[in-house]
Amino acid sequence: MSSGTDNDDDGRHCSTPDSDGEVAEEIAIVAFERKMETAEEISDELADRYETIDILEYHGDVFEEFWGEYDCFVGLMASGIAMRKTAHLLDDKWDDPAICVVDEELTWAIPITGGHHGANQVAQDLTTMGAVPAMTTASEAAGKQGVESRAKAMDAHVVNGDSTVKTNLAVLDDDLGPVARLEGPRAVLVGDDVTVLKRNTQNGIVVGTGSVSGADTEAFLAAWEEALEGTEYGFADVEFVATATRKAEEEGLLEAARELDLGVVTFDRETLLDHEGPTPSKSKELIGWPGVSEASAIAGGAKQELVLEKRSYENEVTVAIGR
Repeated sequence: MSSGTDNDDDGRHCSTPDSDGEVAEEIAIVAFERKMETAEEISDELADRYETIDILEYHGDVFEEFWGEYDCFVGLMASGIAMRKTAHLLDDKWDDPAICVVDEELTWAIPITGGHHGANQVAQDLTTMGAVPAMTTASEAAGKQGVESRAKAMDAHVVNGDSTVKTNLAVLDDDLGPVARLEGPRAVLVGDDVTVLKRNTQNGIVVGTGSVSGADTEAFLAAWEEALEGTEYGFADVEFVATATRKAEEEGLLEAARELDLGVVTFDRETLLDHEGPTPSKSKELIGWPGVSEASAIAGGAKQELVLEKRSYENEVTVAIGR
């Protein structure tokens, strides 16, 4: 059994080119006949997030038969079955499809291979159906954003995959720092401990955002919409949302970004101080941080310039637009 969806929604995280597979675009749900109804529910829930979703009825050689045709297999089955049936097929993490298993009750979504190459993404997407993503990749398990996740958040892809072993260790040690953005024409010489990210789109904008603690999702969405109305841009032009590391757990901001399928990139205090905006901010006097919205919009933009200076919404959320 197979059902496919093909979407051209420009705002979706799976509509961009990806040389190294860290973003899944085409997925297959593998399920036993008795679980087809649940497979259809998953397909319906995720349909607008992926270019293709097929449902494959399980048989002993189903993974081998379709190996290489999908970015990620979603196994609606016990993890042991998926592991035994795919172990002999695994060759290279940059080329192998990712595998995420989920139980019939949709309690757990467990990436078992290719966590940074699509399985974590699918597991996270299944949270909208109540599943808990059981991620075991080191950076995610430690609550940190690995370089593949940073690439996804910034609408970019990893060019030199082998480098991520060393750079993700630096992430775990809090020793990597923010992603440096370079514009060309320019030649760059790097070693094997430098991960190169290439932007999937050109000329996008960055939505720099600050807020009071506890601002709700609707406040962020309204503030972003109002700010964009003051420019020539729309949500389809947004590369990502930028903010400060101290706002990394602001649930209203994270949920608003998820609703719009946008990544969130955070910058530390030193980086924001280096990119301080023109509007005075009381937070610098009080806690030593510059105005978050302008500084993060500038730090995140390719040209590191403001399109729109800080605007405040309901005294809860501040927004600036950079490019």
